[in-house]
Amino acid sequence: MPKKILRGKVVSNKMDKTIVIAIENRSSHPKYKKTVIKTKKFKAHDENNQCKEGDLVEVIEHSPLSKTKRWMLKEIVEKAD
Repeated sequence: MPKKILRGKVVSNKMDKTIVIAIENRSSHPKYKKTVIKTKKFKAHDENNQCKEGDLVEVIEHSPLSKTKRWMLKEIVEKAD
């Protein structure tokens, strides 16, 4: 079974070798038809502490690295200015 890959924006890099990324999910409300944005945060392992806040990154699922870390940094898609 292939591993899942998520793309999101780094919202925190204050922990050592850990980043927090936010994934936005846009969907239409079933009754009112308004676009609703739901945000979910994930913790990912960043071995070299290379990510900064605002970077667009891809993470891949991984076996548990700690109590809350289940993702690992795959690549930095776009650097923040």
